[in-house]
Amino acid sequence: VQLQASGGGLVQARGSPSLSCAASGRTFSGYTVSWFRQIPGKEREFVAGIKWSSSGTYYADSVKGRFTISRDSANNLVNLQMNSLRLEDTAVYSCAASRTIILSSLRVPTAYAHWGQGTLVTVSS
Repeated sequence: VQLQASGGGLVQARGSPSLSCAASGRTFSGYTVSWFRQIPGKEREFVAGIKWSSSGTYYADSVKGRFTISRDSANNLVNLQMNSLRLEDTAVYSCAASRTIILSSLRVPTAYAHWGQGTLVTVSS
């Protein structure tokens, strides 16, 4: 499956942008889809994930209560609604998918087989 991330850009602090991850080639059925983010010089960080079949969601503590990951079955999208943005949320956000994720590997980037290109989210004060 090929992934395409969209959204992002320059956003003011406390803003509420959303990101979308689209799949081409096949549907997300049976996949776990997650968002990761990375700041230059730092390791890639898990943000949020969703199991397509059960709609079970998982969040990093740093975004819990502010970000919401959801699926759009009609359009085969995984969306990340980001609220109450902070300066430290500035990063390149990427979506990733895999059919073989177990819960203990959900937050591990190397566990994912498919990656989309990153989209930059810059939070300004």
